Order: sequence, then structure tokens, then C-alpha cells
Amino acid sequence: MTKNIPQLLALLLVSLLISCEQQTWESAMAAGQRAMQQEKYEEAERIFAVAVRKAEQRDGLHHRHVGVALSSEAQALAAQGKYVEAEPVYSQALKIYQDVHGENHTDVAATLNNLGVLHRMHGQYTQAEPLLVRALAIKERVHGPDHPDVALSLHNLGLLYIAQGQLEKAEPLYRRALDIREQALGPTSHEVEKSLEDLAGLLRKMHREVDAAVFETRLAALRRPRS
Repeated sequence: MTKNIPQLLALLLVSLLISCEQQTWESAMAAGQRAMQQEKYEEAERIFAVAVRKAEQRDGLHHRHVGVALSSEAQALAAQGKYVEAEPVYSQALKIYQDVHGENHTDVAATLNNLGVLHRMHGQYTQAEPLLVRALAIKERVHGPDHPDVALSLHNLGLLYIAQGQLEKAEPLYRRALDIREQALGPTSHEVEKSLEDLAGLLRKMHREVDAAVFETRLAALRRPRS
């Protein structure tokens, strides 16, 4: 029985590959997203690569569907810590989005944001900053200054400045993100809770315990069980 295990594995692999090739772009994307949700990132990477090929064959090399599949493949790579491999995949998706939509589009902003975060996680702070700043500017133009997506970009830019030790530059970004989330999402939302926690932590790092305590008190009240 043991001798047959390699053959069974080979048959399973062939079956998986055949199944993948029979998928449409839509079904491959759905399967890849399910794998991501289950934290099966290596499997998701393979499935999204199939989705890229499907989109290229059906829609051409520069269709938005190709960009979507590439972005998802890059996310799966980044989730595995494969930052070097993910960077050119994100860059290829960005070029497609810019060709299809122009410079000011949410797809462009999202990919710039993801690229910036990727560079930050890889310690490439100089490359990260202009990408995150540009993503923020696009979101402000497209959505207006008080949209939750703007708050997300403010948060990511703040994280970059913290990683660089520029805490004073991060504080106004975190405060603005908190204000946006309170107005747009409500004062008890999970995003507001996260902003309160991050801002309090930042102020602690700056040795501003009194200021930090204000936000920690608000956070504790938000987390207190309701009777």
C-alpha cells in the first residue's frame, strides 16, 4: 500500500491541474478567495495564477480581469511572506489598471496602497512612502476627504512613519483617521476601536501617558460588556 502513495499523489495532482484548467475566470477567482479565507495561501497562489491565464486567454493581456487576478495572486504571495515575488506581480497589475482606467481610479489607489504596504513590510521605506502618499491623494479625489477608504490610507501611511521612527508625523494621520471613522462608521464600530487602540499606543511610545489615557478610557468604555 505504501508503494502506491506516490502514484496516488501524482494522480491527485494531475486531477487538480485538470480541474483548475477547466475553471472559468469567475470560478477560479471564487475558489482562490475561498482558499485565502481558509488561510491556504499556497493553494490560493496556484489558483489565482490559473485565473490570470484564463483572463489573458479570454479577455486579452491588458483587461481589468487580468489586473484583478494578478492583484489577488500578489496578495496570496505576500500572505506567505514572499514579498520579493509579490512586488512585480503587483506592479504588473498596477500598469494594467493605469492603462485601463487612467491615473485616478480606486483600482489604481488600492494597488498603490498594497505595493506601499508591501515595501514597508520588506523594510523598503523610501519606496513605500510615495506609493502610499499617491494612494491617499487618489482616494481623496475619488471619494472625498471623509471616506473610510481615506482613513485606511491614513492609517497605512502612519504605520510607515512609525516604522521609520517619525512618530510626530504619524499622530495627525491617526487622529484624522479616527475622526473619519467615527463620523462615517459610528462611534462603536470595530474600526473606531482599532483607531483608539493604535492612537493610544502611539502616544504611549511618545511618552505622552496623560494623552494616551484619554483614548484608553474611551477604548475601555467601548469594550465594556453591555448589560
